[in-house]
Formats: sequence, C-alpha cells, structure tokens
Amino acid sequence: MKDKSDIGLVGLAVMGENLILNMESKGFTVTAFNRSYAKVEKFINGRAQGKNIRGAATIEAFVESLATPRKVMLMVKAGQAVDDFIEKLLPLLDKGDIIIDGGNSHFPDSNRRTEYLASKGIHFIGSGVSGGEEGALTGPSIMPGGAKAAWPFVKDIFQSISAKVANEQGEMVVPCCDWVGDAGAGHFVKMVHNGIEYGDMQLICEAYQLMKVVLGLSSDDIQKVFAHWNTTELDSYLIDITKDIFAYKDEDGEVLVEKILDTAGQKGTGKWTGVTALDLGVPLTLIADSVFARCISAKKDQRVQASKLISGPEINFTGDKQAFIEDLRQAVLAAKIVSYAQGYMLMREAAKEYGWDLNYGAIALMWRGGCIIRSGFLGKINEAYVRQPDLDNLLFAPYFKDTVSSAQQGWRNVVAVAVANGIAIPCLSSALTYFDGFRTARLPANLLQAQRDFFGAHTYERLDRPRGEFFHTNWTGRGGDTASTTYDV
Repeated sequence: MKDKSDIGLVGLAVMGENLILNMESKGFTVTAFNRSYAKVEKFINGRAQGKNIRGAATIEAFVESLATPRKVMLMVKAGQAVDDFIEKLLPLLDKGDIIIDGGNSHFPDSNRRTEYLASKGIHFIGSGVSGGEEGALTGPSIMPGGAKAAWPFVKDIFQSISAKVANEQGEMVVPCCDWVGDAGAGHFVKMVHNGIEYGDMQLICEAYQLMKVVLGLSSDDIQKVFAHWNTTELDSYLIDITKDIFAYKDEDGEVLVEKILDTAGQKGTGKWTGVTALDLGVPLTLIADSVFARCISAKKDQRVQASKLISGPEINFTGDKQAFIEDLRQAVLAAKIVSYAQGYMLMREAAKEYGWDLNYGAIALMWRGGCIIRSGFLGKINEAYVRQPDLDNLLFAPYFKDTVSSAQQGWRNVVAVAVANGIAIPCLSSALTYFDGFRTARLPANLLQAQRDFFGAHTYERLDRPRGEFFHTNWTGRGGDTASTTYDV
C-alpha cells in the first residue's frame, strides 16, 4: 500500500463504500472515514479487507493520510451536513487542496461553495454521481463541475472509475465522465438528469396502468411487453429493470410488485428541477407532472376515500389489444423524447443565466452508460448537438422530429383511450399538450394578455407593430392612461 492515499472519501453508506471499492479496483489507494468509526472498522475488516484501503479514526488522521494536493470526496447527506464537514476540514487543509461533494446537492449550494472555498484557497468540485449501488461499484456516470483548476488532479480517478461506452470502432473506452462547467454546473446537470429520471419512471408506470386496467393484461403478459420494448428504440436501463421487476415472484409465487403499496417517495431533485424551470421560465411540463404524480400517490387514504365517493367511466376497451400496445410504445417513446427536449431546454437557459459553457452532446454521452436514464437514443442526442451545437430544441433535429411525427397518431389514440376510460396519465398527456402547444404558431395568449391589460394595465404588444413596443387600452372608459411597468419573471 502507498504511504499516502490518492484520495479520501467521507461517508460509508452504500454509495460511499462502493465508490471506494471501485477506486481501489482501478489501482488507487483510498482512505475511508465516517463520523462513526465503528462503520470504518466494519468496512476495513469486511469488504475492504486485504485491499489498498485504509481507515482513519479521526479527521486529523484522515487528512494526514492523503497525498498532496489532498483530494477529499464527501458522500454525505446534502445540505447542512456538507457545509458542516467543510468547516471541519478547512483548518486541516492547505491551499490548492480539493474538496469534492459527490452527493445530490442543490446547484445553488455548489455555486456558493465554489466561491467560498476559492476565497480560502481551496478548490471545490460539485459532482453529480448517477448509477445507484451497482453503478458506484462497477462504473457510474459522473458529472463534475466547480473550480476547473482542480479537474486535472481528479480526472484520472473519475474517468477510470466511471462507466465506459463504445467509440466509433466499437471499443468500450469512452468514459461517462467529463468536465461539465463552472461552479454548480455539475450538480445542475445531475439535477436535470434526475428530473428526466422522474419523468421516465412515471411514463413507464402509466403504460403499466393502461396495460393492467384498460387491457386487462396479467403481470406475466406485461413482463413480456416490457421485455419486447427493451429490444426497440425504448431500450434503456429503466425498461430493462422493469421487465425484471415483473418477473420477480414473492415467496408464495405471486408477482411481488403487485403487493407493494402504491405511494411513491421522493428526495427532492425532481422538485428542484421543476422549481428551477419555473424560475427560468422553461415549460418543463412533463417532469413537473411526474413530481405531482408522486405527490398525489402519497395521498393514499384520500384516494381510497375518493374512490368510494366519486365515480368515473366504466372500463370499456373493444379495440385490438396488440395494436394498442404498439400505440402505447409509440406514445411512451414520443413522450420520452419530449422529456429530454424539455430537459435540454432547461440546461440551455441555465447556461445563459449562469454563464456556463455546457457541451450538450458530451452530456448525452455522459448519460449513455452507468446512470439511471441511460438509453439507446442518447447517442442520437449527441449526434444532433455535434451536427448543430446551437440547436434550440431537440424536436428540431431530424431524427427526433421524424420519430415524434410518426408516433403522433398512436400517441393521440392512447391519450384518447385513457381519458375515455378515466385513467390518469399525467405525463403522457402533458407531453402531448406541450407538443401541440410548441408546434402551434398562434396560441390564445393574445386573449390572456388582453385580460391582464383589462384588470391590471399590464400592457400588450401588437401583431401589426414592432416587437418590444407596448400598448395599454382603457377598456372600460373609466380607467386612465397609466400602465403598469412591463416585465416578465
């Protein structure tokens, strides 16, 4: 074992332990630290036994064990815990040392920490890490941002432990990790990743609900559908694990998933994505609806009560089930494309707002392996942005425009059947509403703006006058000529 460790990691929960084992397997010596030394001892004498991993009983011993510039990776709960640990480390570090936050921190915190630590002479990296337990051990997707001067010192470690995807020659050598951008850019991209993840999961759940309730398919039949879908354009990690979930039987031989309580949890990253979209004025409708779908699922007692008091239409499907399943596949594919298009819109707007130079094609490549939303068409997103780096919307790229257009009829049929049968499909339907709104040259917002001017003198622009020229009308004859200040939040 080396005299000094290449990197130290704080936090021995599932992700922390597996990242340490991953680093060690790639030739790096790692020091493990945890607030409770008992966890360190258990790890060192268990999974880490005989490996180039050392444990530290105190934070002083932890820092002393690291080669310079010291690299400390925090895998602790987001929020105050990160700030508290940074304050404990600061008196022990030297100028040029590096603190890495690998948790699911909110990007404004990473903006703040980058600036704060720079004032202390310390480099900060806020890095999204996606892939769950298995990814952390065998190769996650890693999205680092912060102080770019720190990147050369951690690049080899991060790219060595990350997932790999094939290059043009078919060799698995392209790491799913690259520098994202300044300050909180890395955690921002990870936040958008998680928002897309929320949307993808909800779309799959809506497809399941339609197959089960409207078509009356058995769990075994649903498993076969997802297995087939995984051989099509919907090939993805989430579809892959869904087919496995439906194949998993409980001790009594029954499908386990049907015994799980229908209340979904969440840790906040989807909510952050939606709130940020509202702040930046981006119509992130699908992801926002996926968050609200989890919220309504949590109201289990009220839903049960409502089901007894409020009736809806009787289920009545008389069409061709196989044809509907294909329509459903097309609907999920089209809605998934809309979700990515909205996520990329949000990243483009954030890049303008925060002065980040984001490489959108490279971000797609970072998501191709290791992460939860990895899927087949991420390569198509990379191709679209390589061909046109300033692409305003993924729906303008030929592949995505053509795919959504060809899926359109089946998508509409699915939404119509769901509405007619009283099945909630918030994401499939909101994605279609966004698509129809986005492709409409003239929306009824002219009336909305007239209403705003009527009651609040908020002014309006005219079709027959240059953009940027604002007008106010005295609609009732009782008002004056004074208008409100014109601004948009």
